[in-house]
Amino acid sequence: MNDSLDPVGRRARAAALRQYFDELAPAREHWKRKNWYYHAEVARLVRFLVPPGKRVLEIGAGPGDLLAALEPSRGVGIDVSPAMVALARSRYPGLQFEVMDVEEMKLDETFDYVIMSDLLGDLHDVGAAFEKLHAVVRPDTRLVITYYNHLWEPVLKLAERLGAKTRQNLQNWFHLSDIENLLGLCDFERVRKGYHLLLPKPVPGLSRVVNRYAPMVPGGSRLSLIQWMVARPSPQRGLAPPGRRVSVVIPCKNERGNIAPAVERLPALGTETEIIFVDGNSTDGTVEAIEAVIAKYGTARSIKLVHQGNGRGKGDAVRKGFDAATGDVLMILDADLTVAPEDLPKFYDALIGGKGDFINGTRLVYPMESQAMRFLNFLGNKFFGMAFSWLLGQRITDTLCGTKVLFKRDYERIKAGRSYFGNFDPFGDFDLLFGAARLNLRLIDLPVRYHDRTYGETKISRFRHGLLLFRMCGIALKRLKLLS
Repeated sequence: MNDSLDPVGRRARAAALRQYFDELAPAREHWKRKNWYYHAEVARLVRFLVPPGKRVLEIGAGPGDLLAALEPSRGVGIDVSPAMVALARSRYPGLQFEVMDVEEMKLDETFDYVIMSDLLGDLHDVGAAFEKLHAVVRPDTRLVITYYNHLWEPVLKLAERLGAKTRQNLQNWFHLSDIENLLGLCDFERVRKGYHLLLPKPVPGLSRVVNRYAPMVPGGSRLSLIQWMVARPSPQRGLAPPGRRVSVVIPCKNERGNIAPAVERLPALGTETEIIFVDGNSTDGTVEAIEAVIAKYGTARSIKLVHQGNGRGKGDAVRKGFDAATGDVLMILDADLTVAPEDLPKFYDALIGGKGDFINGTRLVYPMESQAMRFLNFLGNKFFGMAFSWLLGQRITDTLCGTKVLFKRDYERIKAGRSYFGNFDPFGDFDLLFGAARLNLRLIDLPVRYHDRTYGETKISRFRHGLLLFRMCGIALKRLKLLS
């Protein structure tokens, strides 16, 4: 994504992260001694996964302790913090350490193992970081990831307030399933995964027993602090899929200030990009704004205006837009631009690359801007994400993210079977999700950053639409679980 169009800003986040770790470096040894048992268990786990004498790259190497503990034949560590790199160089002169951001990584060698320990939470774009790894891996390379279990979030925050651990920046929210999903989107395959360290403090006679045997108890491992995964590069990487024509449907009502930015920021997709605005009887000049961009860009871009007429709701607008679409790939982009148009190529690549049959945006992984989603909306989305994951039989963390992408041929099948569920959905999201689940399409979440609205007002009513969501849960239960 173009950083100038990203309000969060990858480079701004990297600069803040660099400053944070530079300031932490002088006290790093103090905090490590304070939590020595945790660090020793992380090292023990990674040593179990990485044999000695291998060529190892550690990303986010910090002071270099973990990399040194692996006893590599060739060890390279990169970190965004110059102070951390200087510390690592002074402590381990036999290893190589470089100041480098993984999203801009340039290394002219490959490794047997790539380590990312306690790193994912600090990255601006985890998918971009995973993509960069392909330059330093071979088919036999293994990627080792450790990350903390978010069930421990309240405990860790309390430990920070009590001075028992260092304060962390706002972290990305990743479950093991989210990590595996994102790895798949970036052409890595999970080899194995697990949990470790139920008791992260040394208790004589107890810690060793609990941490060794609790994972054998059903459900016990899921409560552990550390979650880990080993992955390999996908053998399908590099097989170029055919290009497809894309139709981007933008439902809009009173979004005049977002029309021109939507067109100007939308990248070219596939072999040709068709933009379809569906206006829901706007009163603020939205139609005139659409007609203006058609006049301005009509010779360079394919732009259509569809009037919703007597129809009501976003769901009806999406259906009218899809019916007017001529592309092989159908996309929905909300006109509020809270999901950036620059993110759409990721959705296109995921669908065309065969990562899934239905690519669903999720706003609930990366931290949000302060006004992007109200707190009750956030909690509601979390709850309904879990509920619908169970109902659909596939992991869906964000049911109401407006960005959804699928092939037109699959939409036509969903449309043909719509009577099974009935015309129940004013949003349009569940009509598509339920239909896709019934057709056994593979649903894939794609994390996006969710930004503040810069023009207009939200169309979501927390309580009225919340009741509708409960009704949709009942419909999904009846039709997808009870088969009635």
